Amino acid sequence: MDTTQLLKGVLDLAVLAVVSHEDGYGYDVLRRLRAAGLDDVGDASVYGTLRRLYSAGALTSYVVPSDEGPHRKYYGINAHGRTLLAEQSRTWADFADTMGGLLATAGHDHRPTTSLPLGASASTIGSSTFTRESV
Repeated sequence: MDTTQLLKGVLDLAVLAVVSHEDGYGYDVLRRLRAAGLDDVGDASVYGTLRRLYSAGALTSYVVPSDEGPHRKYYGINAHGRTLLAEQSRTWADFADTMGGLLATAGHDHRPTTSLPLGASASTIGSSTFTRESV
């Protein structure tokens, strides 16, 4: 299955989940998403998503000087972003449960034991496990 369209639908959620654990600059966020299993995510998509979430008021930003090149613009989640993360996490969990039920009916039940954002695991996002109850 081509995950490109799926990824477009959940990239905001994945980025919010990553920066909710720790602030990050563009390439750092991209690296963490890929480490979580979202290998197909493109750098332009992540940078665009960070800018869009910032413009929407879901993220804050600040610049940190770098000894290894240009200054880095870091992004962090704010209260509005945490609200979006909670809402989108519930939507994702409901959607994943529905799809899991459909696949189980067809004899292909591959539901995870916890509801995490696409490609995420507790070890790759951070020490928090994201479930409907904890978000």
